[in-house]
Amino acid sequence: MGVKEILEGGKLGREEIISLLEATGDEKQLLFRKANEIKLQEIGNRVHFRGLVEFSNICGKDCYYCGIRRSNSEVQRYNVTDEQILDAARFAHENGYGSLVLQAGELESPAYTTRIEKLLKEIKKLSKGKLGITLSLGEQVEEVYERWFKAGAHRYLLRIESSNPDLYQRYHPSDTLHDYARRLTSLKTLQRIGYQTGTGVMIGLPFQNSGDLADDLLFMKHFDIDMVGMGPYIEHQHTPLFQYRHELLPIEQRFDLALKMIATLRILMKDINIAAATALQAIDPLGREKAVKVGANIIMPNITPGKYRNDYALYENKPCVDEEPEECKNCLDVRIQLADGEIGYNEWGDSKHYQKRLAGK
Repeated sequence: MGVKEILEGGKLGREEIISLLEATGDEKQLLFRKANEIKLQEIGNRVHFRGLVEFSNICGKDCYYCGIRRSNSEVQRYNVTDEQILDAARFAHENGYGSLVLQAGELESPAYTTRIEKLLKEIKKLSKGKLGITLSLGEQVEEVYERWFKAGAHRYLLRIESSNPDLYQRYHPSDTLHDYARRLTSLKTLQRIGYQTGTGVMIGLPFQNSGDLADDLLFMKHFDIDMVGMGPYIEHQHTPLFQYRHELLPIEQRFDLALKMIATLRILMKDINIAAATALQAIDPLGREKAVKVGANIIMPNITPGKYRNDYALYENKPCVDEEPEECKNCLDVRIQLADGEIGYNEWGDSKHYQKRLAGK
């Protein structure tokens, strides 16, 4: 069955999704147009900013794909001060970003829990409750998630990276710290507490095929996820997966596949929030704008203090590390307009899917 027939038929099972992910030429453009059409119908042309603060690259995990993995002795570790984080939050609030993302390497400790809790309360205070807050701080026990939720966080991004348990294990050490079942439990816990719950995968990993990616999208659908952040896998020379770089798809094909994943997900889950990953821009200068034109509606400008930005290197060739937040904002203003989008300043831009999911309870 061709892409036109699949899109007209409306049924997206595993085989149909594989066909969409393998589309080329005119059929790929059909997919992109349909995804953009659905986005405009369901959520409009608004693009919402999430000011991204990557406040620490100290990590307790040792994932085989990640540049800030615990065993990488080449990386220069840093931990932004609380005052610097609050300054970044102030910038986001004063510039109408609407929301903030606090992201860091994965750590678990009572002191860390308390630190984040206090920061959340301070951010809510300085913005008079107007700044939305997303956390991306990995797996935690239920009590920690609850404390952070009560302190003001209302979105949480925890990427599954691969929904295939066997592949997941190939990308992580075999121990209790890197357990697939715990990842799933954490996602379910976040949903139960009431967070807008997000996940995501890497696209173009070694050992991965179109069927695995189709299953990833169906996993998100089955899990009833509210938001997604996914992007192309970009290898890092100081990681174990780097040895498989010769088996990877060419970087341009990984980029293309990422756009098709975004477009297909928009058709599959019409009203969720989908981020245009920064990794797209590491491959193509207009990567994020191209993602917006095929279904994405969230952009995360990096507002981490400049001297630390280059050290949060999950992958190599990270873009925009030399831009100051004000430069980044001005640049994105123009870029979003070029992508036929309108920035939703001073809005949280909550997932419509989340609102419907709550209403249906």
